[in-house]
Amino acid sequence: MRQAGRYLPEYRRIRERTTFLELCKTPELAAEVTVQPVDILGVDAAIVFADILLLLEAMGAELRFEAGDGPRFPAPVRTAADVDRLRRPDVEAALGYVFSTIRAARRSLDGRVPLIGFAGSPWTLAAYLVEGAASTSFPHLLAWSYADPAGLRRLLDRIADATLDYLRGQIDAGAQAIQIFDTWGGLLAARRWDALARPSLERILEGLPAGVPRIVYVRDGSHLLETLGGLPAEVLSIDWRVPLSEARRRTGGRKALQGNLDPCALLGSIAAIRDETARVLSEGAGGPHIVNLGHGILPQTPVENARAFVAFAQGVS
Repeated sequence: MRQAGRYLPEYRRIRERTTFLELCKTPELAAEVTVQPVDILGVDAAIVFADILLLLEAMGAELRFEAGDGPRFPAPVRTAADVDRLRRPDVEAALGYVFSTIRAARRSLDGRVPLIGFAGSPWTLAAYLVEGAASTSFPHLLAWSYADPAGLRRLLDRIADATLDYLRGQIDAGAQAIQIFDTWGGLLAARRWDALARPSLERILEGLPAGVPRIVYVRDGSHLLETLGGLPAEVLSIDWRVPLSEARRRTGGRKALQGNLDPCALLGSIAAIRDETARVLSEGAGGPHIVNLGHGILPQTPVENARAFVAFAQGVS
């Protein structure tokens, strides 16, 4: 869950000499950042360093990362004409740098651990594209979802088709599993998530090659567990707001679970991290469980605390 980032001094040293987008688009540097957590923390898998919004840029949307403001789309997509201007990109030509990063990371890992590829869900990508930036309430997106759900569906399906091309390209380059992040799925009630967000997500999951594990994460999605249990994915990543034992029961025990230590627990004492890790392991013991955080690691996390979490989890399990 966001393994590489500002909590690692080694990452910060690289970022001092490049912008975020330049880092994403420079395969040798992105591969180095991808492998850093494996070398520094000893985690059991790596996840390619990229950003979920790169696909939208490849589709023709102008993307900017502005200091202090995060990602922005100066020309939001809010009409049918805006949707029509988005293209289905040639992913090799437009996003080949991500595939080069994957190949370079696989060489560097040399079989030590598997490499995970990823993308954002269509609903989450649409949230940024329609709003123009991150938001707490996403009024433009949600207004569109009520006023013209069919029009919004065209946007979501267009993003889904491009995402499927992109993820197939990641797999061809060497990604050994795929995780899809639905960061803003929790905005929707369960019946609306089923109607709005689920179809385009399933379109992607069902189109991925057989044999590649599929992981789905929906942030703030505890109220969606029953419906998430029916997705065509092998693993559900669970945030920290619900015990894994409850998540397993509500999803019918049909999935492996990933999660779900509160990222803030890594800001506490080593003893507290040990206790919380033991609790998560106990709650996940009823079936297949990938120990992880319940969301991205926080920038202020001490590296020794993250390393302790990994060591405790590996030692107990």
